[in-house]
Amino acid sequence: MSTLIPLLLRFRWLTALLAGVMAAFGYQPWGLWPLTLLGTGLLLWLTAKSLRKRQAFFIGWVFGAGHFCWGLQWIAVAFTFQGTMPAWLGYVSVFALSLYLAVAPALAMLGAFWTLRLNARAGPASVYGYVLAAAGFWTITEWLRSWVFTGFAWNPLSVSMLETPVASSATAIGTYGASGVVVIISAVCIGLLAAIVEGRGKLIIERLFNLVAVAAASWLLGWAASGAELRADFTANTVTIAQPNISQEERNDSTLEDANIAKLVRQSSREDSDSAPRLLLWPESAIPWYLESGYPFRYYQFQPGENAQATRRAVAGLLGPQDILLTGNDRLIFDNGQIVAAYNSVTAMTADADIIGWYNKAHLVPYGEYLALRWLLEPLGAARLVPGTLDFWPGPGPQTVKLGAGLPNAGIQICYEIIFSGQVVDAANRPDFIFNPSNDAWFGDVGPPQHLAQARLRAIEEGLPVLRSTPTGISAVIGADGRILKSLPLGVAGRIDTDIPAATTPTWFARMGNTLPVGVALLLIAIAIIPVARKRRRS
Repeated sequence: MSTLIPLLLRFRWLTALLAGVMAAFGYQPWGLWPLTLLGTGLLLWLTAKSLRKRQAFFIGWVFGAGHFCWGLQWIAVAFTFQGTMPAWLGYVSVFALSLYLAVAPALAMLGAFWTLRLNARAGPASVYGYVLAAAGFWTITEWLRSWVFTGFAWNPLSVSMLETPVASSATAIGTYGASGVVVIISAVCIGLLAAIVEGRGKLIIERLFNLVAVAAASWLLGWAASGAELRADFTANTVTIAQPNISQEERNDSTLEDANIAKLVRQSSREDSDSAPRLLLWPESAIPWYLESGYPFRYYQFQPGENAQATRRAVAGLLGPQDILLTGNDRLIFDNGQIVAAYNSVTAMTADADIIGWYNKAHLVPYGEYLALRWLLEPLGAARLVPGTLDFWPGPGPQTVKLGAGLPNAGIQICYEIIFSGQVVDAANRPDFIFNPSNDAWFGDVGPPQHLAQARLRAIEEGLPVLRSTPTGISAVIGADGRILKSLPLGVAGRIDTDIPAATTPTWFARMGNTLPVGVALLLIAIAIIPVARKRRRS
């Protein structure tokens, strides 16, 4: 140990980089959450050993660069499905994005180091203050990462802890507050490891007690904040989720539109003659045709019946007499007769081919669904990743789609939207479940399980079941406690027939949103500087 510590400090930048990669192995599909605790603990130790604020900042930045580069490698895969830009640009994009996202842990470590220096003469209290401040600043910087410049909230630290008691604390303090808990546990774990290596028995017992106390407290907090199970006030409860296993290459091939719909139909037909109502859930952009009437004829001429109503009747033909279909499809936006943009939408349709509601995706993927700074980047050869040149426009935000008497009310979050904690439910019209249609065929083997994990956190936070339908997987039924009740793996065609899991009454987080975790984070920072305030008052 006496040899290892100077070596780690001598190569502190490499240590920080490797610690960041190590911490990312807690995410899916790896799920090695002890490495997240070890990597984050090393970050805290390196920061505490920094000589100045600039060094603390750059240690956090290097950690973040390694952390996000490894965790976001799936983004590079998305570049292989478009032909307008070279595929190697995907790796450049992952690196550049990681350098930007790394500012969040860098700022968190800068804040924690500042607190440590303020408390430098406070004895043991300075260590506790440092850890609390690190947790508080980490919570705030993750929250900032979720909305600054439209936000990119993928892979918060807490999503690595879904199989531990820490995840339950999200019912109170949300995803970002739970990440602060991970920081505290990581600090205890690295201290415990040091005590074990040094053979300090009394300190080992003390830190084991601290570890158990923090884990138990986080579980108890989650238990206290969770809602009571709700008795469903709707009668139609049967759901069919279709996963047709349509690859991205097949989706992009316009000559396969009929064949792709046929795959969906095979996974959607009724398996019995029961005429009871059911919900049929199809993935994002499942229907390549336009269902809304009123567009110029040229937009309908290559779809069934060459008009919207005929197309709707063709799709509705596979429904039972009381069934409702929720399907992804695009809607066009016109201005003075000219097409200007589109919505990425979900349409609710009856067996009579009537449209009874829409949801338009509000949180769009920058450079995926629209090209930011188009005036600058398009002349340089940049393009969005979704095929076509027409940008998508955002909808108004979370809303609940009412499907009719006796049917559950659906909250809808399309694909990427589900990762944004506190931004997925219309609190004034709380739904009975969240439908998350997605297209994860872009994201290789790493992105889909990470996407699913973040959907599980939304279920825990809101106390609502989440139902996912994707073309290639992972489609799933997630209970209100975040457990996966049924699922279909990657690359498999199939269907899920199920009842909608019970929701709960609103959790603390569902009622207060990110106000509570941000408030707790500020309180932790305030507690961390109490020794300084006391010292100044005495002097």
